[in-house]
Amino acid sequence: MAVPENPKIYHITHVDNLPSIMQTGHLSSDAKVIANATPHTTIGMSEIKQRRLNRIGVTCHPGTMVGEYVPFYFCPRSIMLYMMYKGNHPDITYKGGQGPIVHLQADLRAVVAWADADEKKWAFSDRNAGAFYTNFYNDFRMLDKVNWDAVVSHDFSLSTILEKKQAEFLLYDSFPWHLVEHIGVHNAGIETQVRQALNGAARPTIRVEPTWYY
Repeated sequence: MAVPENPKIYHITHVDNLPSIMQTGHLSSDAKVIANATPHTTIGMSEIKQRRLNRIGVTCHPGTMVGEYVPFYFCPRSIMLYMMYKGNHPDITYKGGQGPIVHLQADLRAVVAWADADEKKWAFSDRNAGAFYTNFYNDFRMLDKVNWDAVVSHDFSLSTILEKKQAEFLLYDSFPWHLVEHIGVHNAGIETQVRQALNGAARPTIRVEPTWYY
């Protein structure tokens, strides 16, 4: 599969986190959430979060760690979401299932254009950015290093697909809310919660997206 002409990126978070995101006007990296002691419903894997914060650097931006970036996948229906759907991974303390998880979609080219204009660091990886052997890039011409067939695959039983489906886009420190163009949710009840959190804002659009969930 060729590099998509207009790739989208997707950040997943618990619906309960939206009010604080709206209050600050941005998504925060794990490092920033910890530094500011921001109230936050954590949905990730604690061991991998620590690795991203303390052990894995973003090689194309020396001196920075993965945990200092806001992470996005290149697809909805991620493997992390699948783990929350199954609810049986020993390193995930969150047990609330996939229902309350929302997808925040943004346009990759628009995000990079904004970041470059603001001189803000960005990067992408060719697999899970929490793995020690991941490669990082900050050159759009290298997007073919992402395995796009793996990214869109719904069958990740093979380890080669499993690893590369988890390729990530990373934006340093924080991600401005105005770059979120669409929110995909699991059901009508969560859609109502999202609309309440957004307090009537016309943007981004909000819609139940059944194909984005398991």
